[in-house]
Amino acid sequence: RLEDYDDLMPIWTRQSETLKETYSEYFLADLIECQDEESQAVVCEVAHVFKPDAFILFHYSGEDKSNQLSQEVESVLSRHFEHIHDQDAAVQKDGIITVSHTELLLDDVGVKDFKASEALPETEEKGAFHQVYRGASNAFCIRLFCIEEKHETRSLDFLHYVFKLFPDKDFCVTLVPHHVPEFHLIQSFVRAVPFCTSRLGQELYVFHRAGLLKSFNVRRATTNDLLGVKMLVKTLSLNERILNDLKIFTLARRDPDGIPVQAFVAEVLDQIVGVSVIRDEMDIEYIRSHYNIEDFIHFNHYQQEEHGHLYHFVLNPIFHHYTKHFLKEILRLAHKSSLYYPIYPQYAEGKIAVFLFQNPCAHSLTSALHYMVPVRPRRQIVYPLEELGINAPSEQVSKDQLRYSLNHINRKLVLESKVSINTRIVVVGASDVGISFLETLIFCPHLKFNNLTLISIHGLPGKDLLGSKHRRFLINSHCFNDEDYAQMSLCSWVNVVVGKMTGINRAAKYVVVSKEKKIPYDYLVLCTGQQYQILSPTGADISKLPTNREVVSQWPQRYTGRVPSNHFTLNDDQDCLKATHWLKENLVNSEGNVIVYGNTIDIYTTVETLLSLGINGSRIHLVQPPLSSDVTCLNSDDIARAVREALSQAGVSVYRDSILAQWGDGDSPDLITCATFTTDTEPFQLQCSVSMCFRCISFSLVLKTKTIKFRYSLVGLSIFSFIRAAGPLTKYSRRYYVGEWTHSNFSSKEIGFELATSMLNLFDPTPKPFSKPPEGSDRLIPVYKECKIKGGVLPGGYNYLHISKPAIPICLDLELALCDHGMEMITGEARHGNYFRMHINKYSMVDSITCFSKEPFPVSNYVCLYGQHERLLNDLCYRWNEGQITDLYSYFREPWSMAIYHDRFIDLKKELRQILMSEQVREI
Repeated sequence: RLEDYDDLMPIWTRQSETLKETYSEYFLADLIECQDEESQAVVCEVAHVFKPDAFILFHYSGEDKSNQLSQEVESVLSRHFEHIHDQDAAVQKDGIITVSHTELLLDDVGVKDFKASEALPETEEKGAFHQVYRGASNAFCIRLFCIEEKHETRSLDFLHYVFKLFPDKDFCVTLVPHHVPEFHLIQSFVRAVPFCTSRLGQELYVFHRAGLLKSFNVRRATTNDLLGVKMLVKTLSLNERILNDLKIFTLARRDPDGIPVQAFVAEVLDQIVGVSVIRDEMDIEYIRSHYNIEDFIHFNHYQQEEHGHLYHFVLNPIFHHYTKHFLKEILRLAHKSSLYYPIYPQYAEGKIAVFLFQNPCAHSLTSALHYMVPVRPRRQIVYPLEELGINAPSEQVSKDQLRYSLNHINRKLVLESKVSINTRIVVVGASDVGISFLETLIFCPHLKFNNLTLISIHGLPGKDLLGSKHRRFLINSHCFNDEDYAQMSLCSWVNVVVGKMTGINRAAKYVVVSKEKKIPYDYLVLCTGQQYQILSPTGADISKLPTNREVVSQWPQRYTGRVPSNHFTLNDDQDCLKATHWLKENLVNSEGNVIVYGNTIDIYTTVETLLSLGINGSRIHLVQPPLSSDVTCLNSDDIARAVREALSQAGVSVYRDSILAQWGDGDSPDLITCATFTTDTEPFQLQCSVSMCFRCISFSLVLKTKTIKFRYSLVGLSIFSFIRAAGPLTKYSRRYYVGEWTHSNFSSKEIGFELATSMLNLFDPTPKPFSKPPEGSDRLIPVYKECKIKGGVLPGGYNYLHISKPAIPICLDLELALCDHGMEMITGEARHGNYFRMHINKYSMVDSITCFSKEPFPVSNYVCLYGQHERLLNDLCYRWNEGQITDLYSYFREPWSMAIYHDRFIDLKKELRQILMSEQVREI
């Protein structure tokens, strides 16, 4: 039962009652005594399941049985690990560490060619690094540690005397439960990153004997240091670039562009153990305008030359606990106040130039990333440069360059400690809710979550090149785009498991992925959302000429048979990319029809994408099943009429109120050659080379033997105490009496943020003011305020955008008939491609916006208009009533509107309101 540390490592059972009472408030690290077969198996498990970030792990029990035990452990471990000549593999998020007894060097991922052990299970992912057994044990364990709180800063002093007790051992290790925060002693240890499949409920920390040395000195690099640096970085893939940059510093002190360069080395006992290369930050205005750097510094208090750009930071992991000291010395010696370190997206890797300063992407991995804080990006204004003229922003601010994730450190942050959270949080589904949840946790500056795992069929989104045409298959929620993913760099903080969750074991607290991998969790967050499913044919006998009335009781149902190779369900970018490649290879240059089946707005964006790929409209058949409500996906007669005209002009055939009856001649063919549909009158048959289905079918998730429909409470679903969920997959409990309200009626980004906020209260040790919720609020659903957004390209090349408040959709005609509907403002016509509709509610607030245009428009700007009072929009209602507004597109491009689009306009409103309120109080 390796998954349950309480059974294997009882902390208190071997302690006296007096010890319980005296030291109950302190942490006690209790490790295993390797004196039986079960304990030996645990040692093997510890050595096998942990990624050896820093060290190869062996356990040493102590005194009399040390030699015998070493032989026993060796015999057991030899069955699990393969001997690989004279190198030891080790993996770390910031790099790879190779170990040769007492010597530790950094290595970059993928440099060495390691063979996987044949003895390892087949379920291990291919290409993963594994430990190698190299001989007798070289470590001892801390079994128990406690100290009074007022003396805990001197915890490290114990190790000086402990290592004297074990003069032949180089490593000290300890295991800590996941839920226990890092205490002062292990802050000097190196945390070994576990494999995602590790079910040992402990965190492994390791310390090397040489880490006790105090002669850690940082100074400027000299020409004589080149040989020592070369030995330090020889196993890094970017070693030549680091050496070239060091040579640039020693020769000219400037890069080829004339920007000052500085290099520093760290040495212990005259041996170089670290190197760093920085340059002056020249894009500081761009950073200030694109990132919330002022959350951490008072920007106006710093000079231009006080900002530095970190290009290389390499430190021997033995001295990892000196990282902050190294950074402090770099800031002092370089006369800098802040350092910036960018992380570029994966698709930028192929653009890296030969020399470092010829391309901004050429940064080496930094082991200081743990101590830096990620900086949130700022929402940018889409400027109409021609209309602004001389009032346009400077090129330094508006220039278009490759987006990156920014990390920051300054003098103040070096003196602050981040709280490390080792709790294992597993997120299932890379939906907008899941990404928003992870983003909120990652950008919490004083917390660092070490065990965030995302389970997704296709991994993290945003890995493809910008502007790919296949993105247009599905409607865009505008929650996140490629620039957002690049500026978050989730892959730097989140472990990604590619696969589909197939089961949950609540008792053992793990999920099963793709029927093979078992991913343990402490908290499980389900954010899969509703997805398009393959619709099962009703199987109606067409020879009997059935109608929809006769088969509707058997429809819709999910198809569970073998999926035909030419049938596609599109749910994310990877599905769309796969469909695009298949269509280009098998259909674009050949004959055959495409059947698009469904009644969501995605059918229109898909048809437009098919037309843009070069498929003739006469080969596209749009089949729409009966609607479940009176609300159409477009919910506008003008826009629907324009789309129908565009489909007719393209030659696309449209069939309404049709239910799928059969695929080909059998019930589950390997290839769809034709499809038959029933209608309200008589059935019809279509030849088919490709079929695409856009129909959601509600389903429940099976947990063990019970089928549970998800229901959530105030913020997110809490099915059980450690399982939560949010998004369209969930539904409200009946006790709220909310009818059709679900999370699909709200902004997914806001829901993910609220779910993360509720969970942060479980981990954040910072005290917060407690406010008692209003009486009866536990029976009210949460109030979400952000708008819902839909955008895409519809048939005819029309750019479509709809921004609306969170609400249950109702027919537009019924909404207009309400007595308190408010005011409608419409300019242009849908068929002319210049349609703009804005609804002002009875409170004079912008309630919804609909754009339908042949020309592209700034979506992010228009989103800022939602929820604003019409007086803020330059007296919009007055000007509309006076007939001064004839085109809303041009109206919202005028210079005055730029202030509304600014990301800090809301802060300005709040500040002005506080000033006005304070003035009113003074008058009274």
